[in-house]
Amino acid sequence: MRGVTFWAWVAAVVFSFGCSSYDDVPSFFLWCESLMPASDDNLTPYYRLDPEMLMRLVESTGLLSDGRLMALNSYENRVYQVGIEDAQPVIAKVYRPGRWSDAQILEEHEFALELAAAEIPFIPPMIVNGKTLLEFEGFRFALFERRGGHAPELDQKDTRVWLGRFLGRIHAVGSARRFKTRPALDIESFGHQPVRELTEGRWLPAHLETAFESLAVDLLISIEAAYERVGSVTNIRLHGDCHPGNILWRDGPFFVDLDDCRSGPAIQDLWMLLSGETHEMAEQMEDVLEGYKQFHHFNYRELGLIEALRTLRMLHHAAWLAKRWQDPAFPIAFPWFGEPRYWEDLILSLREQLGRMHEPPLEIQFR
Repeated sequence: MRGVTFWAWVAAVVFSFGCSSYDDVPSFFLWCESLMPASDDNLTPYYRLDPEMLMRLVESTGLLSDGRLMALNSYENRVYQVGIEDAQPVIAKVYRPGRWSDAQILEEHEFALELAAAEIPFIPPMIVNGKTLLEFEGFRFALFERRGGHAPELDQKDTRVWLGRFLGRIHAVGSARRFKTRPALDIESFGHQPVRELTEGRWLPAHLETAFESLAVDLLISIEAAYERVGSVTNIRLHGDCHPGNILWRDGPFFVDLDDCRSGPAIQDLWMLLSGETHEMAEQMEDVLEGYKQFHHFNYRELGLIEALRTLRMLHHAAWLAKRWQDPAFPIAFPWFGEPRYWEDLILSLREQLGRMHEPPLEIQFR
């Protein structure tokens, strides 16, 4: 276990600073990161991104900031709403150094522009002087139009069908060609590698290490078996992280944030819309597919991957938190990661996943 005592103290400082909830943490870091010293190992990659730097970065595109800045909830990158003189605010996304190559970011942008060109409600990067990927004093960034909205009401059948239609259209575009540089969602990068990082990095409390390592072996075997049962799966270009937080609803959906776009099975963009008991998820998936199949073919065998993909996401998320733990935003936003209770709950949830992966896939009524 690493850095727990220190970061517990920092969390207390954050809330004494006036942050009433974790939603306020990004605003705190817009101020806090400007106070950090340079880091040779790039563990604090945003230490120079203070308000003045952010305004200069945006104004390098020819826009004039009115000084109004609001940090939005984003930890992998840094994302801000920036006020513009005599115009609507823009959203500035500053990419984390070293995460994606320029070519990989440009493939993300190209995919977003393809979707927008197909009249799919997607918010693509703005084109500034013929470019979407911009650079200022070592920071790579992109600008986006600001769009308001709220989370979709997934308990409504019409909403699920509507989302299914647009996901079908997204996948019709996504299947038209392949990514050249973006990675694929696979068992190695989302399963074996996260397990290695967590165990070799000694992130778990000592009394839970053996239990986790033994469970991880069984989980990975079951994930491999799920893929074998499903058989051949076609990988297409995906949104990759299509949870409700990446969907804005305002008289219909707007999809945002292709930062995690990658190749993978179509079901990856569908299963995160589901919740509840098995029979409830089956009903929800029927509604999503009712809309989806109007625009794109669906391989029903992929339903057998839902719990395997859910398990991979859980492992990957835990390793992601560990990997980013030296970025000061993470211990303050996710203080429970450093507590034994988190790992106890994670192991319990993963044991439940092991059981779910041995259950039959969702039973869907064909329409």
